[in-house]
Amino acid sequence: MSKLKILLKNLGPGLLFASMAIGTSHLVLSTKAGAQYGWVMVIPILLANILKYPFFEFGIRYTSVTEKSLVQGYLNLGRKYLWIYAFVTIVSTFTILAALYVVTAGLFMNLFNISAMGVSAIALCLFAFISAILIIGRYQFLENSLKAVISILFIALIITTVLVLQKGPVPNIEAFQRPEIFNEVGILFLIGLMGWMPTAVEASGWVSLWSMENLKTMKEKPSLKLALQEFNVGYILTALLAVFFLIIGWMTLYVTGTELSGSAVIFADQVVSLFTVHIGSWAYILIAIAAFATMFSTCMTAHDAVSRVSIDVLEKLFPHKKALKNKNTFAMAVLIMALINWVVISVFGANMANLVALATFVSFVMAPLIGWMNLKTVMGKDVPKEHRPKMGLKILTYLGIFFLSLFALYYCWMVLN
Repeated sequence: MSKLKILLKNLGPGLLFASMAIGTSHLVLSTKAGAQYGWVMVIPILLANILKYPFFEFGIRYTSVTEKSLVQGYLNLGRKYLWIYAFVTIVSTFTILAALYVVTAGLFMNLFNISAMGVSAIALCLFAFISAILIIGRYQFLENSLKAVISILFIALIITTVLVLQKGPVPNIEAFQRPEIFNEVGILFLIGLMGWMPTAVEASGWVSLWSMENLKTMKEKPSLKLALQEFNVGYILTALLAVFFLIIGWMTLYVTGTELSGSAVIFADQVVSLFTVHIGSWAYILIAIAAFATMFSTCMTAHDAVSRVSIDVLEKLFPHKKALKNKNTFAMAVLIMALINWVVISVFGANMANLVALATFVSFVMAPLIGWMNLKTVMGKDVPKEHRPKMGLKILTYLGIFFLSLFALYYCWMVLN
C-alpha cells in the first residue's frame, strides 16, 4: 500500500480537528476579517495557526507515544492542573454547544426559509439528530461521515472561491473609508479572530481523546510520524479553509460599505445573500451547503468532544466511581450535554451573548497556562527523549506561550477598563 493510501486510511483526529475548528471562527470571523479589512487579514490568520500549532500537536504526540490522554498527562503534573482543566471544561460545557447550535439552527432557518419553528425548536431537533448519530455510530461512524461532510464542504468552498476570484472584487463605493486595524475596535476584532483561530487551546485535550479512539480502531498502532502526518493534513486544511472564507469576504463585501451584523446568524445570511447577488442566484445552493455543512460538522464534533472530555476528566478526578466506567456512560454524557445546552438556549437565550463572553474570557485567560501544561506533559518522564519535541518546535511553543500571554493580558485589560 502506498504512503498516501496509508495516510488517507488513517485520517481521523486531524480530520475531526478540521471539522470542529471550521465553525464560527471560519464562517463568521474569517469572512468578516476579509469583508472589513481586506486581504491583509491573512497575516493574523496564518500567524495564529502557526503559533498555536504546537499546543494541538502535543495532544497527538503524547497520546500516540503513551496511549494515554492528555488529561492523564495533566494529572501526572499534579491534581491542581487537572482541576484547572476541569474548570475550563465546565465553562465550555454550559456555553460552547449552546452557542454553536443556536448559530446552526438560525442559519438553517435563514438559508432554507423556515419561519414556522423557532430557533429553540430547531436546536432541539438538531440536538436529537446529532445525539442519535453519536450514540449509534460512535467514533468510527463520526470519522467516516465527516470524511464525506468535509469533502463536500471542501469542494463547495473551492468552487465558491474560484467563482469569486473569476468574478473579481465588487466595485467600491466613492465614500468608502478603509477601517483602522490598530484602533480599539480593530484590536478587539483582532483579539477575537486570533483567539479563536483555529480554535481554543483547550481543544488540544479533545484531539488527544480522538487520537485514543482512533488507536482502538487500528489493527496495528501507527508510528508517531504517521500520526503527526495525519494531524498535519487536518491542520493545514483548517488554515486553508480559513483563507478561503477570508477571500469570499474580501471579494464580495470589502469596499462596499455594507453594514455587517454582529449576529453570527444574520451575518452568515448576509454573506450568502451578497454572494448570490455578486455571482448569480444559481450559486445560492453552493454557498448555502458550504455554510450549513460548516456549522453542522462543527456541532457534531464539538458535541462528541465535550462529552468525551467530560467523562475523562471525571474519571481521573473520581477514579473509584464505578458509574463512570459503565459501557453506556458515553451515551449518557451525549444526552446530558444535549439537555443542558438546550435548557441554556431556552432559558438564557436572551443572555447568550453574556454566556459566550464569559466562555471567551475564561478560554483566553487560561490559554497560556494550558499551552504550558501541554509542553510540560509532552516533556514528562513517560515520553521517551527521542519522541519529545525538537528544539525548533520548543522555540515555537515558547513563542506561542508568549503570544498567548500578551493576548490574555491585553484582553483582561480591555475587559476590566
